Amino acid sequence: MSDLFNPTEEHKVLREMIRSFAEKELEPQAEEYDKSEQFNLELFRKLGELGLLGVTAPAAHGGSQMDATAAVIVHEELAAVDPGFCLAYLAHSMLFVNNLAVNGNEEQLARFLPGSCSGELVGGMCMSEPGAGTDVLGMSTVAIEEDDHYVLNGQKMWITNGAISDNELGDVFLVYAKQEDRSARDISLFLVEKGMEGFHLGQKLFGKLGMRASTTAELVFEDLRVPKENLVGTPGKAVRSMMRNLEIERVTLAAMSLGIARRCIEIMNDYARERTSFGKPINHFGQIQRHIAESYAEFMAGRSYVYDVASKLGPEGAGDRIDSDGVKLFCSTMAKNVADRAIQVLGGYGYVAEYVVERLWRDAKLLEIGGGTIEAHQKNITRDLSKIEKIR
Repeated sequence: MSDLFNPTEEHKVLREMIRSFAEKELEPQAEEYDKSEQFNLELFRKLGELGLLGVTAPAAHGGSQMDATAAVIVHEELAAVDPGFCLAYLAHSMLFVNNLAVNGNEEQLARFLPGSCSGELVGGMCMSEPGAGTDVLGMSTVAIEEDDHYVLNGQKMWITNGAISDNELGDVFLVYAKQEDRSARDISLFLVEKGMEGFHLGQKLFGKLGMRASTTAELVFEDLRVPKENLVGTPGKAVRSMMRNLEIERVTLAAMSLGIARRCIEIMNDYARERTSFGKPINHFGQIQRHIAESYAEFMAGRSYVYDVASKLGPEGAGDRIDSDGVKLFCSTMAKNVADRAIQVLGGYGYVAEYVVERLWRDAKLLEIGGGTIEAHQKNITRDLSKIEKIR
């Protein structure tokens, strides 16, 4: 019988490798970097040594050329230990590397992918703005074509890997901007590099509820001259590539939810087996049994959904949008609820850092917001369902 979660021997070996890495390398530093709200660049680069920063990128440019299921495995395993670090990894490996690998030309791939796959470069993607998050077509960053370059003006907000330290920009970003005097859907995609005149770090955001081990920043473009060779794809035609890349982003964000939920279930299961009250282990009491059993059932339902959808994603990371929305909608709330139950089972111990679940609970909340809010997924799914008569 085939294993949905490890469909090939290669997937099984990958899971074992990344789980070992997460336990040995990620676990010891997770609490420290959560408290300091810093990005562990040295550890991030170790993922490059393992071939994971370009997990879906072509081998010809330094990637591992694996499939969406492999990407899901990596995100599940990293998030089970340190979701914040995993979010930085996702922004780099999916939103930058995978996006560029699918949409860039050969010259762009040769320039940027080897360094991105090794960890020499830290990348990200810029779409959200202070006044345009879910409404991506409402963005106001503008690109004006002039001779052999484009001039960009605007701001991007909530950018993961926007700052790799308090005052240092990330290395390279894929930036979405409107074409001047065109419709809202005429959006282009540009490669913007650290050091370009007019490209600034607006602010690094501190005091986040969770995902503190990934940096979040505002990026500012002031008369930024971007050479035409840094235009990715066809001018004004980036909406399609944007939407397709969002599919694999949402599936891997759902995989992060799986990692959070799985770790919470393991912790509350162990605790309920060992902790006694009124002379019995607390897992003998119905209230506790309900928390554990419902958490496991919901986790396994979500896990099966995610791996099924991942198995159907094509080489461009796109499949059926209704289900990329569906897995993110279901799993993000599932993980938050499971983490909440874990805190309840552990009582006072769940409320402090020693047992990890309070950090996982804080991290889980972001997944109902980032990469598309749950309300956006509800809207998309309802709209897509209205176009069909029967569910296959």
